[in-house]
Amino acid sequence: MLSPSFLHTLEYGPAPESDSAARAWIASHEGKFGLFINNEFVDAVDGRTFETINPSTEKVIAKVARADKADVDKAVAAARKAFETYSVSTGDQRRDWLYKLALLMENKENRKRLAEVECMDNGKPVRACHDVDLHLAIQCFKYYAGWADKKEGKVLHPAGGQFVYTRHEPVGACGAIIPWNFPLLMAAWKLGPLLAAGCTCVMKTSEKTPLSALAFCELVKEAGFPAGVVNILSGFGPDCGAAISEHHGLDKVAFTGSTLTGKKVAAAAALSNLKRVTLELGGKSPLIITKEADLDQAVMAAYVGIWLNQGQCCIASSRVFVHESIYDKFIEKAVAKAKERKLTANPMDWSVGGYGSGSQGPQVDKIQFDRVMNYIDAGKKSGAKLLCGGEAEPQNGKGYYIQPTIFGEVPDDAKISREEIFGPVLCVMKYKDVNEVVKRANDTMFGLGAGVCCKDIAKAHRIAHRIRAGTVYVNCYDVFDANCPFGGFKSSGCGRELGPYGMRNYQEIKTVIVDMSTAPDITNTNQ
Repeated sequence: MLSPSFLHTLEYGPAPESDSAARAWIASHEGKFGLFINNEFVDAVDGRTFETINPSTEKVIAKVARADKADVDKAVAAARKAFETYSVSTGDQRRDWLYKLALLMENKENRKRLAEVECMDNGKPVRACHDVDLHLAIQCFKYYAGWADKKEGKVLHPAGGQFVYTRHEPVGACGAIIPWNFPLLMAAWKLGPLLAAGCTCVMKTSEKTPLSALAFCELVKEAGFPAGVVNILSGFGPDCGAAISEHHGLDKVAFTGSTLTGKKVAAAAALSNLKRVTLELGGKSPLIITKEADLDQAVMAAYVGIWLNQGQCCIASSRVFVHESIYDKFIEKAVAKAKERKLTANPMDWSVGGYGSGSQGPQVDKIQFDRVMNYIDAGKKSGAKLLCGGEAEPQNGKGYYIQPTIFGEVPDDAKISREEIFGPVLCVMKYKDVNEVVKRANDTMFGLGAGVCCKDIAKAHRIAHRIRAGTVYVNCYDVFDANCPFGGFKSSGCGRELGPYGMRNYQEIKTVIVDMSTAPDITNTNQ
């Protein structure tokens, strides 16, 4: 869990000086950014651009080239050409490129710039970007640098006596489509295993948060990756994302985002060239708090699980089931904890803490702000009890800020209980017994994550095993590590990211069968 003690281990020294590295970087590009293709920044083929907005000020940050199908074609051509040589590069070469990239991101000046750019574009507090998101992204690249030179296969022993072995070969040129909630971290989750396996990439960033990936591209080139290995496009789903999903020149597509869009990506991949697909999709994750739980620990798990990143987290613990015997005490503590949170007027302020500090930035844009407010209105009409928050609260008259919101006594069939909100809204429900709560927890189309708070560890294990979800936290929440696989059951996706499982997404298994009958027979002494 992102507890204060855990966050302390991620603190990356004192807060940097307040001068804005992001503003200096944007000014050095005159506020205009191209697409990254073949290790160069280029304009879109049709010359179109779009503006990216700071969600805390509602002001334009910069103009970014807008990629469409023609730009995807260029990037795919570059990726396919680069694959010819990158796919046969040695494991130690890929290891060294990945590790150098991680070290460049870890560099004090680079890390500060990346954190500020992401803060400005996304709205989350800059210390959260710097101390947590970038820490995890750097960890991911280092982890997969360690995998790059450890490709392996198996020797098999068929009945016919042939010599048979398997090879793990890179799947090819890959498409990747990443979301806006953790831009650099999601890029690392895709690029780390992909590059370690020997694949090349065409990645589309979200139109809401294109800038930090473009700053990252400069480090990709500096790390020494050959031209065409990493191509990053800024664009919108209907033109750029769709073109990647259906492109016949790509051998795989990896997508992180909503279930609805994930279905479209999978369909396009199937109808084009049946490219390989991995999907990390939405969630409506249950957190079960038993009567044996440590109440303070449970409140903290729920706090972290829903408020992380302004509630804009796919695995958010947005449905909390509390045993009826401790429900009232939990509500009292949870509401008090929520009211301690502070809306941060200036997320770029380095003196303001990150995820564990109680600081909350704005939602990422007006579209997401309106979406969350509509869900809050639906919650008020559902018969649920509004316990705190529930209102917009602009800071200095600007920004897409929403108060931390808790609903109690939420009906299981309420819209806010069934659908992914992706905002700072917590739904709390009572339950009586374990069988009942497991059934209710599993009564959802989603299966990304879940949690159990229970001091009876055997009971906690039993509940965890019955929950249909890809990750189940016990007495904690939102623990992320490059070594731990992540992905969903049911409509929360297919495939796993991170850990050794993450490498398998980007490898094909080839079987080589050698007839040994022409080999000398060492049992024949006449030879």
